[in-house]
Amino acid sequence: MSDPAQQNTKETILIRVLVTPNFNISATMGFIDPFRAANYLNGKAHFLWEFVSEKGNTCISSNGASIQTRSLSDAMSTKTNIVIVSSSWAPEEHAKPKTLNALRQWARQGATMGALDTGAFILAHAGMLDGRRATVHYEHIDAFQELYPQIEVSENLFVFDGNRISCCGGSAAVDFGLHILQGIHGSSLANAAARYIFQGGLRERTSPQQPETSEPLGSQVPFPVKAAIRIMEENLEDPLSIPAISKRVCISHRQLDRLFATFIKKTPAVYYRDIRLDRARGLVTQTEMSMSEIAAASGFSSQVHFSRAYRNRFGLPPIKDRVEGRVPFEFRAWPMHYNAPFTTGTKG
Repeated sequence: MSDPAQQNTKETILIRVLVTPNFNISATMGFIDPFRAANYLNGKAHFLWEFVSEKGNTCISSNGASIQTRSLSDAMSTKTNIVIVSSSWAPEEHAKPKTLNALRQWARQGATMGALDTGAFILAHAGMLDGRRATVHYEHIDAFQELYPQIEVSENLFVFDGNRISCCGGSAAVDFGLHILQGIHGSSLANAAARYIFQGGLRERTSPQQPETSEPLGSQVPFPVKAAIRIMEENLEDPLSIPAISKRVCISHRQLDRLFATFIKKTPAVYYRDIRLDRARGLVTQTEMSMSEIAAASGFSSQVHFSRAYRNRFGLPPIKDRVEGRVPFEFRAWPMHYNAPFTTGTKG
């Protein structure tokens, strides 16, 4: 089967969702809901779906809820049209031979292979994304780029590259499902399904994960702050001085300090250090890069300085976080340790 968004077929489409322990259940169910609505509205089984996992039986999601799944051994006996790998925490731990073999078999049979959240890591490990475009949740983009340089990583909400499709997860999974539905059965049924599940609009394939127009809750951040943050994000490995950043956004250092204090609740220097450490944490917990390599990739000239700053921000040294940071737990702060109490309007 080619790109599902280019299909127009009357056959019943079988969607197989392969979940891993601690998968994101909200994104997974959001993805399926447009197909459920389409079946209901037309009174016909346009789509069938089943949830599978390596061992079958109960699979627990990242928020503690669980679903019943069919084992890979049982599912391998039947062909499928679309396979979606839904993974979240530590996807590399679930790229096991049995899973990879199943994915390769379905791909050889012509299935469209897709991913939600960090599921693209598993497809990439199976060699299914080489020379393709793909996306993952923005938290994991740096690690994905480091691990799979042969794959073009997109920061869009979802990517359709022939019969390889991917979505960053979250609520974008609903849009992802609607685009697939639209490609197979047209805009009329997709619109009806979107209305039925109260999806007010359909975000386009080119929609970025982090739009710059406004914050989700509507508070506007001044342009100089947005511009300064963008410059910081583009210069993590070789950090610029704050005066140099101020000059680039055409305001004084003092003005930039004042704007950051008002809207970000941190100084520019602290914010810059923190986003470099955030990048470092992704590399610590999601790759096997050495600590010296991670320190350099995050703009720290000294590994000692890096380790001290890392511990101050996350509450434990990077070498320990490499183990503990791969274990999800309920109500974990996004998704890091923080020593400071929560304050409205700031992460730290």
